[in-house]
Amino acid sequence: MKIRYILFPVLMVWFSSCDPVSEGEYNTVQGFTQGTTYRITFQHPSICDLQREIDSLLHVFDLSLSSYDSTSIISAVNRNEPGVVTDSMFRTVFRESGRVYQISGGAFDITLAPLINAWGFGSGQQQDIDSAMVDSLLQFVGMDKVSLIGDQVFKSDPHVRLNVNAIAQGYSVDVVALYLEDLGCKNYMVEIGGEIRTRGMNPRGNFWRIGVDCPEVGNMIPGKQLQVIVSMHNRSLATSGNYRKFYEKDGVMVSHTIDPSTGFPKVSSLLSASVFTDECITADAYATACMVMGLEKAKVFIEKQKGVDAYLIYGDEFGNYQVWYTDGMKKYIESP
Repeated sequence: MKIRYILFPVLMVWFSSCDPVSEGEYNTVQGFTQGTTYRITFQHPSICDLQREIDSLLHVFDLSLSSYDSTSIISAVNRNEPGVVTDSMFRTVFRESGRVYQISGGAFDITLAPLINAWGFGSGQQQDIDSAMVDSLLQFVGMDKVSLIGDQVFKSDPHVRLNVNAIAQGYSVDVVALYLEDLGCKNYMVEIGGEIRTRGMNPRGNFWRIGVDCPEVGNMIPGKQLQVIVSMHNRSLATSGNYRKFYEKDGVMVSHTIDPSTGFPKVSSLLSASVFTDECITADAYATACMVMGLEKAKVFIEKQKGVDAYLIYGDEFGNYQVWYTDGMKKYIESP
């Protein structure tokens, strides 16, 4: 999965019992999913424990969109099994992926699976990749080569493969958040692998406080070295960066952000992109697109999107960290 333990919930308080007379105490559910961790804090007047329900919901999600689960719908699609019927989760991710593919000029592309696997960041085994291999795999990349008709996926070439890890984690946050809202929860924070969606207030009656990590290589512990703290509610936040998921080959850092236009890992001064939107599925996809675009194109892209804010961290020519953020971010930033 795309690993981005970038966001750290700075303030998280929970209790072990409920008061059915009041609006309810805040309770926390936490565990493992999608190769990472999750933590969900919610307030409900009568429900104290949702561990089993949340785990079941996330399991159903994996059965749809996890390329690491051989029994999932996306795995069956990638194997070209005949007559595969998609579910609503798959279709939501596919359609949003197509939309972001179009508006990002192809910077966001879920058909990158062959290259992601070849570079060693997917479910396949890392290969000794070179320019010739990249060129051969690029012919299978592009969302114009795959379509969704009704509830089935059709490909122009059977070698086309899908990898939705750059958007699915954000969507899983939305799925859990909407489940909580259906239960009547008015105050919650859902965090899965660093992607976050909030509603209402935290246990102290304030907006939810979220830390964005400094994108320094070696900063592997979420929350240990923060770049900024933001205060938010009724919004989603997703961050993408290259400083935690990479490897070195012949003394060169190979990042997990693959540029669909070249087939090679993106080399850019942009170190991390944190995007604020209403839905986490969109924030997740936009954050990835920004990392592929690079700093200047990402700025232009973000400013064209309505209701979207972003906080970009980049390195200057002297090796110092610099930040750029939208005007709308000013109301979120609590401390530098």
